[in-house]
Amino acid sequence: MKQLTGPALNLAPFVSDQVPFNTLDTLCDWAVANGYQGVELPSWDARLFDLQRAADDDAYCADLQALLAGKQLVLTSLSSWVQGQALCAHPAYAPLLEPWLPASVRGDTAAREAWAASQLALAARASKRLGLRHHVTASGGRVWPFLDLDARLCPEGLVDLGFEELARRWRPVLDAFNAAGVDLCFQLEQGQDVHDGATFERLRESVGHHPRCRLVFDPGRLLLQQIDYLQFLDLYAPYVGAFHVSDAEFLASGRDGMHGGALPASRRSARPRSPGDGQVDFRAVFARLPACGFGGWAVVDWACALKNPLMGAREAADFVQGGLLPPAGGYSPPGPAADEALYRRALGL
Repeated sequence: MKQLTGPALNLAPFVSDQVPFNTLDTLCDWAVANGYQGVELPSWDARLFDLQRAADDDAYCADLQALLAGKQLVLTSLSSWVQGQALCAHPAYAPLLEPWLPASVRGDTAAREAWAASQLALAARASKRLGLRHHVTASGGRVWPFLDLDARLCPEGLVDLGFEELARRWRPVLDAFNAAGVDLCFQLEQGQDVHDGATFERLRESVGHHPRCRLVFDPGRLLLQQIDYLQFLDLYAPYVGAFHVSDAEFLASGRDGMHGGALPASRRSARPRSPGDGQVDFRAVFARLPACGFGGWAVVDWACALKNPLMGAREAADFVQGGLLPPAGGYSPPGPAADEALYRRALGL
């Protein structure tokens, strides 16, 4: 049986202009001090990473890996959460992405989408040059605003057309990752067209069951949608290429549901929680993932509606470290030595 490794940390939620969160060197020092052994690196943030150089320059990649190795850290993957959404953003959401985008493409749909496609192609090459096996992204949400509407406002043909367009945009990206020998793993979360098992299946069908089309298993984001995350593993284990450790809770009430009732995050029935503080059964998750054949990194993708992020990150590292199961080591209970004659007598042969 395979074994999970960790803890690792998705750095994206912690990057800021404040020391020590404004450079890769100091941010990694902070991560190590909090107990992390690996990092997932956001490819869109120039304060940490130069995607163009990583795609083209072996020396840059060697220096990056040496920096991490000197701190006893492993680079688990790159991520393109911003670029993936920019590739397929609904016009209503596009302005909210602009703070993360280059000034040259803001307000220009064609330029933004071309930039996103180029960035994702660079991410494939950079992942290969860095020796990575998978990459984390988000699908974008062009169809998402229509999915909860009355059928009269969301006819089947609209969704069909939306997924055809989604596939048209992502198929060349998947081909680029295939050429690089890297799996492309979609983060399944609300706001994205690919947000659950059914929509992941639909994307896979639309791209011809592309061999690089994989997913991120993230139990907290599944729980927020009231999806049985353990049964999800039983259904989709062959497609799990990455594992994000996130937690959540759904406290049913008479005032709001899983969409939050336009309430502040801290008052919603469905809200993200720091790992160990929510309702995800991580003992079952940590046991079932290796049993399903996944042996990668447990990457904390931290979010919480209530807790201070610095406290949460520190506690999450301890929580994951304490929860990962050690390898069985080939142990089996003592019993009689192999004896075919004994076995034959026992079987009445």
